[in-house]
Amino acid sequence: MSLSIANMTRRFGQTEVLRGIDLDIGKGELVALLGPSGSGKTTLLRIIAGLDWPDAGSLAVDGQDWLGRTAQARRTGFVFQHYALFPHMKVRDNIAFGLTVLPRSQRPPSAQIEARVRELLHFLQIDALADRYPSELSGGQRQRVALGRALAISPRLLLLDEPFGALDAQVRRDLRRWLRGVHEASGTTTIFVTHDQEEAFELADRVVVMGAGRIEQIGHPDEIYDHPASAFVARFVGLTVELPVTMHQGRAEAPGIDLTALPRRAMADGPATLFLRPSDIAVRPDPEGCFRVAEIVSTGALLRLQLTGPDGCGIEAEMPRRRIAGLETGQPVLLRPEAGRIFPAAPRSDQPATPAPLPAFKEQRL
Repeated sequence: MSLSIANMTRRFGQTEVLRGIDLDIGKGELVALLGPSGSGKTTLLRIIAGLDWPDAGSLAVDGQDWLGRTAQARRTGFVFQHYALFPHMKVRDNIAFGLTVLPRSQRPPSAQIEARVRELLHFLQIDALADRYPSELSGGQRQRVALGRALAISPRLLLLDEPFGALDAQVRRDLRRWLRGVHEASGTTTIFVTHDQEEAFELADRVVVMGAGRIEQIGHPDEIYDHPASAFVARFVGLTVELPVTMHQGRAEAPGIDLTALPRRAMADGPATLFLRPSDIAVRPDPEGCFRVAEIVSTGALLRLQLTGPDGCGIEAEMPRRRIAGLETGQPVLLRPEAGRIFPAAPRSDQPATPAPLPAFKEQRL
């Protein structure tokens, strides 16, 4: 199934949570909604599931309007961060639940439900857990059961809200690989919410970066990592070093920095900001350099350098230890960024610019 969202808005009181969302998702895609807390990603997921309604905009699935349908009629599978399993039910009964509560006219026979549960237990590699209660399972096992319950009804769309947020790092990594395999085997169109960049990039076919209720960028993980579309996206995906530069005839210039490795940009002359990752910066001893080494920390394979420059500018660089010989604290150096993104100079903000509030409205329910 394919999904299309157009000009969707949602507010709670005076707070605008979604500000004109446009998004198309193709059949069989696995799409991540990535962004910080408060960016609107969970609200968008809940609207798709039928657990909330927008104030304006449209939601169509395979060309059919979904906003007039109840959550049950949409037949989506929803997996919550904290599992939401029924503690008094065994694993097999939790997985079967969605089928057993269908209207009588749609409910499969008991034998068919049992067969579906056995199929999912095997598919999710939890056959041995069928007769256990949720309290007897680990966090990773509970999440598999929650996914099994969501898949039992053969959903047209699978929705996951921070599915691994309650798990430790190693279990999260293992389940990410496992979930990608489940998605490829089932072919179900899947949307998941996360604030974890690594999780989104490892799992998703496409990533939707959200900030302050707007979509900042949509693209393949590599595209977003290498070519962030805005200063907000650049900061969110780890370009944490910000250097003031001056644009002149499409080239960035700054004292003590060799910027010749960066491509020309079609930008007006004047002040701009260069966004870099610490690993993007090559550091070379230079007696004429404007930057000095303030601190050197070795992690074995890497050297992390704290550098100070003109007007108190301080930045961090990170380089393989064996690429730098004889570097010392206090030594003048020349910086050579090997990659980076340049945006027009603007005040620092942890969120995208916030537009003026929408006009007052009269709330309606579909």
